[in-house]
Amino acid sequence: MYGFRIVEKLQKIDEDIQRDQLKYHHKRVLVSKEFTFDSAHHLHAYEGKCKNLHGHTYRVIFGLSGFVDDRGLMIDFGEIKEIWKSEIEIYLDHRYLNETLPPMNTTAENMVVWIYEKMAEALRSGDRRQKYDGARVEFVRLYETPTSYAEARREWMEVE
Repeated sequence: MYGFRIVEKLQKIDEDIQRDQLKYHHKRVLVSKEFTFDSAHHLHAYEGKCKNLHGHTYRVIFGLSGFVDDRGLMIDFGEIKEIWKSEIEIYLDHRYLNETLPPMNTTAENMVVWIYEKMAEALRSGDRRQKYDGARVEFVRLYETPTSYAEARREWMEVE
């Protein structure tokens, strides 16, 4: 049986645990964060339903890796959200993608690479490069429907 108990003594920094104990390892780790956005688009040079203006509720999943800092954090999930909100989502959410994205056919395959590049650029910029040790995008997965997605992976983006 599982019992519920109230913690008797809350652990305190520098008393019950020392600051040099916060970082448990020196391994690369991956963190993931997911977002949704709604937008409209249509496809060029395509015969099918997507030729016409229509919309989707997209779901994007980021996989970011790096090394933990002295606190044991690779990157704060709030920082990933800040990058998403201020540098990527503004071009996507409740937008007509054909006019807000660079000139491209707004396929999931093209969009996922653009999203990957925007996140990679954000991680390399300014103080983030110094703040997040070895931070890099490992993958971006973009769901156009609940069962259909396109993916960009670091090994494909950096080599090919």
